[in-house]
Amino acid sequence: MPDKPLPDVIAPGLDVLFCGINPSLLSAERGHHFARPGNRFWPAIHLAGFTPRLLMPDEDRQLLQHGLGITNVVARPTRTAAELTREELREGAAALADLVAEYRPRVLAVLGVTAWRTGFERPKAVVGLQPERIGGAATWVVPNPSGLNAHVQVTDLARLYRELRR
Repeated sequence: MPDKPLPDVIAPGLDVLFCGINPSLLSAERGHHFARPGNRFWPAIHLAGFTPRLLMPDEDRQLLQHGLGITNVVARPTRTAAELTREELREGAAALADLVAEYRPRVLAVLGVTAWRTGFERPKAVVGLQPERIGGAATWVVPNPSGLNAHVQVTDLARLYRELRR
């Protein structure tokens, strides 16, 4: 997606398309997903068994070799996701559904329950497998791996990611 400040890592028919809320300023600057040093995405997917070794953010394109990809609900980079508007999240959710329908991953994993609740208008949603499919894909919601979401530890993230991997 050339019009995005941080291009998606995506290909047709992935096993899992991970969907962050939006890029950090650092990720957009570096051109790689989950680039902030405190982000636990990379350790969590490794501990969950998605990758054979811990990948670094600048290796994000290697995810495709493992049937994985990354996108975001909202393309606009910010310091924190709290800077996003309800309208941006809703527009992003609609665009995400179209993207998923086009690329057809088996599973969509939205990394942030608050973004899911707002963007997809599911105010009572909880973490886990969702009752609806988005763009034809089974849809999971897991906690945001940002270091700013400190009450969720990397071991908790890995356990939830392991569940969605099954």
